[in-house]
This record gives sequence, structure tokens and C-alpha cells, in this order.
Amino acid sequence: MTATADGAEEAARFHALLKAFEGQPAATAGQGKDAVNEPMIRHWCEAMGDANPVYTGPDAIAPPTMLQAWTMGGLSGHGDRSSAYDELLALLDGAGCTSVVATDCEQEYLRPLRPGDAITFDAVIESVSPRKTTKLGTGHFVTTRMDVHANGELAGTHRFRILKYVPAAKKPTEPAKKKPAQRPRPVINRDNQGFWDGVRAHKLLIQRCTACATLRFPWLPGCNTCGSPDWDTVEASGAGTVFSYVVMHHPPFPAFDPPYAVALVELAEGVRMVSNITGVPYDKVRIGLPVQLEFLRVDEELELPVFRGSEA
Repeated sequence: MTATADGAEEAARFHALLKAFEGQPAATAGQGKDAVNEPMIRHWCEAMGDANPVYTGPDAIAPPTMLQAWTMGGLSGHGDRSSAYDELLALLDGAGCTSVVATDCEQEYLRPLRPGDAITFDAVIESVSPRKTTKLGTGHFVTTRMDVHANGELAGTHRFRILKYVPAAKKPTEPAKKKPAQRPRPVINRDNQGFWDGVRAHKLLIQRCTACATLRFPWLPGCNTCGSPDWDTVEASGAGTVFSYVVMHHPPFPAFDPPYAVALVELAEGVRMVSNITGVPYDKVRIGLPVQLEFLRVDEELELPVFRGSEA
């Protein structure tokens, strides 16, 4: 028998041990540390920039994507995780799969959550994959399914998947000349392609819902006011004011020279966007500072919209 065949048999035997945990509980009779409540809903909506009126008022509901928020244990954690889940992770650790990365999650919403709802949950180890090799390393994907109940009624399902893996060995490389650090590249997809096309043309484009005329930024596939998927764009005048800001000192990032100011700029059209402030020292940036759009060429491949302030 070849070494390859021996390795495949060993992998199959180990996977059989892991599959024995499928269907076993990961958490039982868990309880949310807080009932669904208006302050958490408000903080969430402010952080996400979601002004949908259904999340406020006497008949408010919680944003569906907050489903997991009500089950999280915080810094003190939860004491309801099962021994089976700990045993599964220990088995993977013993096989050298000591590194972990979250890969994706799926949620299904069955009924809206409302302030005052008491949250309980149960979780099960739904699946453990055969051995997989990724760029990070070789290991196994572990999927848990959590059923979230509100006042005893099933409200939603949350699937969470991690990869427990042995880190891939780094290949030795010859010392290379250090290149200047580049700014991170924006992630361009079908939902925001038009925005970056506008930037290349030195235009700051804002989405506008053609059903209710609501302006929105950042770009989204649908209107967060009326839900319509139809939209066009308007070009921003470029005028704005600093709505809020933070001065970055630490940690340092390649291609950035701290300290520098990052601001939430309110455009004249009423939407807000995050960008750098140029033209004034970082310690002269203030809330209410008038700014004007400009386009900054940061390298041969990347140009970004930034806002120039004036000390005067």
C-alpha cells in the first residue's frame, strides 16, 4: 500500500471520529442575557446607518440581521456550551488543527423580534466536513446550527461555520527589495461598481431610489426605506461638513503615516461617508468643519475621494 493510500485511510478514519459528533448539542437551553430592547436596536441602526422607521416607535421590531446579537455572551461568555462541542474542538486540536477562522454564516428569519421578547436558544453540531486543503492550511469545516426562540416560539435559525486547520507551512523565499506599502484596495462588486466608475471619472455618485427618491450611501442593492431594487444616481456637489471624526495614532498601518484624521463627512445632499481629511493638520479637524471634495491619486492604480478642509 502506498503512502498516499495510507494517508487517505487515516484521513477517513479521523473524519469518522469527527462525524460521530454530528447531531450532538453544541448548546442547550441557552438564555439571552437581555431581552430584545430598544437601546440595542437604536445602537445597531445608528452603527449600520439604517433609518428604516419600522425599527422605531411603539410597534418597533428589531432588524432581522440582529438575530445573533441577542444570543451572544459578551466578554463573560455563556455557561451553556455543551461538552460535546468542547470534545470536538479538543479532538481537532490534538490533530494539529489549532488555528481557527470563521468562514461564513447563514440566517433564516421566521418571525420578527420585538422589544420585550425573551430570547432562548439551542445549538447543534450540524456537520463536520472531510479534510479540506485551503490557502490557510488543511483542516475541517465545522458547522453549528442555532435555533433562536422568542418567548418560546421559533423566531429564526443561525448557521455558523468555522475552519479548524493546521496552518500551511510558509515557503522560504529569497529576501526581496522592500516595496513601498500600498493602500488597501477597495472591494469592487456588482453592487458598488457604479460608484468606483464615477470615482475614475472624478464624480462622486450617490444612489437615489426611483420609487421613493431616498438618497443612500454607501451603495446598496435595494432601498432601505421602501425596499425597492430600482435606482439611479445623482452627482454630489462635493460640499460637506465634518459630522464626526477620529484621529488615528495606533496601531500603525502600512501606507498610512499616523497621526491622521478619519472623518464621517455629511454631504450637502444629506448622506454621510467616511473619508480622509486633507489640507489641515489632524489636530485642526473639528466637528462642523466645512470641507470640499477632491480626488487624491495615492498610486498608479488607485484614486480616492477625500475632503479638503480649510483652517480659515
